[in-house]
Amino acid sequence: MVNDSIKLENGIVFNVNSKTGTVINQQGFFSILAKVKDTLVFSGLTFKSKKIVLTQKEISTPLLRVKLVAFVNLLPEVVVYGDKKINPISGNSQKYVDMQYFDDEKSSPKNRTMPSDGSIEKGMDFVRIYKDVLKALRKNNPEKTDFTSDKSFTELVMNKVSYSFFTNTLKLNDDEIGLFLIFCENDSKSKIVMKPGNEFQVMDFLVTKNKEFKRITTFEK
Repeated sequence: MVNDSIKLENGIVFNVNSKTGTVINQQGFFSILAKVKDTLVFSGLTFKSKKIVLTQKEISTPLLRVKLVAFVNLLPEVVVYGDKKINPISGNSQKYVDMQYFDDEKSSPKNRTMPSDGSIEKGMDFVRIYKDVLKALRKNNPEKTDFTSDKSFTELVMNKVSYSFFTNTLKLNDDEIGLFLIFCENDSKSKIVMKPGNEFQVMDFLVTKNKEFKRITTFEK
């Protein structure tokens, strides 16, 4: 059951193994190619990040149902759905396997403790960080009230940037990734790097914005 009191804007899903990602739509649905033993990571503003390792049972189901726990001050839980494209990859599937082996220590993401429910244990003070980032956005965009509806930059990044870049290069926690992309989206420079011919600037832009993001989020009261 989906509770429509929870908005899923800017929720994102990574397939860690195939180094792909997608955006969860406002109805709570997403579509991503995956196979058995692939790790999916869910991150968003309204729910705690979560990792799941796909089993044959989950791959075989017509509709993958993932229960996510909401952050404090929000409703207890929210559900997102993955459509049939979660089915095993057919055809030239070896290229997906070759991209990253599930048990390859060098290519696998940093090992983090995963509770039985798949949520990320020892989560950061996300509510405080969210408020700090929102305060910075409002300061830089005093006349703007909606900071989450435009997802064009986020969608571009999810098609080009792997999960490991966010976690290993930018050193972002799973809960921070979605918020970080909103922070980037609301910089006018994001529209410049999206223009044809400027794609190579995306990584540099993310690295630069990450330094700003860290200055805001690491502030200690």
